[in-house]
Amino acid sequence: MENRKKGITFILLSSLFFALMAATVKFLGDMPTAEKIFFRNLIGIFIALTLVKKTGSSLVGNNKKLLVLRSLFGLLGIAAYFYALANMKLSDAVILNKMSPFFVMIFASIFLKENITKKQIMALITAAFGAILVIRPGFDSNIFPALIALTSSILAGVSYTVVRQLRKTDSAPTVVFYFSLFSTLAMIPFMLKGSFVIPSISQAIALLSLGLFAAAAQLFMTNAYRHAEAGELSIYTYANIVFSTIFGLVIFQEIPDIFSIFGALLIISAGYLNYRAKEKENAEKLRLKKQKNKS
Repeated sequence: MENRKKGITFILLSSLFFALMAATVKFLGDMPTAEKIFFRNLIGIFIALTLVKKTGSSLVGNNKKLLVLRSLFGLLGIAAYFYALANMKLSDAVILNKMSPFFVMIFASIFLKENITKKQIMALITAAFGAILVIRPGFDSNIFPALIALTSSILAGVSYTVVRQLRKTDSAPTVVFYFSLFSTLAMIPFMLKGSFVIPSISQAIALLSLGLFAAAAQLFMTNAYRHAEAGELSIYTYANIVFSTIFGLVIFQEIPDIFSIFGALLIISAGYLNYRAKEKENAEKLRLKKQKNKS
């Protein structure tokens, strides 16, 4: 029970720091996306390197193709997410980005042959309606950033699906190290070609904070999963939406409209449905395992 409480506390702290990271990206405004990504991952390299050494994991990695694939899709997902954060309401961008678990469900079913239950299909449909309310399809220019935000969740979904496969061959610190290093190095050519501006003092502090917030979020998430199962914690990651809405209101004076509020509620409800479905599935697996051990 104590471990579960620690896990929930850590995942809530992780959600808080991810929300702070998103707010910092929005604060940096029109600063080149490549520069934001570079500083977001630079500190992560050193954090991941420390974790790799501490756990005795491999820096080189075992499944290099999948490690590169995860890093590529993760990088594209972050680029799309950062663009959306700079061009739409903070809460809306975060809400649409939180669609990623549902895309993981779809991709894991297609590529990893994982089963989708009826409850999960209901969750998927509910989340889709929530996304439609947030996007509010129309023929104006506002739809483009929203579609980019949704694309960020699709790319993240592909990335996390690859991570699910990587569990069999590589440790979490190795995966994080590869991603941080790949993303940082990949941004250097773009920055050399002009996607770099000399930051002001406030921007320099924000860029440093961006890296620290991202690293803190990753560390708290890693610690959370040491104390509790991923299935138990998944529902609490939606606290990111709540924190981001508060930051958007307080820092940027962004008031979510009624469609975004209902969309967020539907997506959070879908997350809860998915959580309950996984909880039931895990309970059934445990029951069958006990039954098998008895026989």
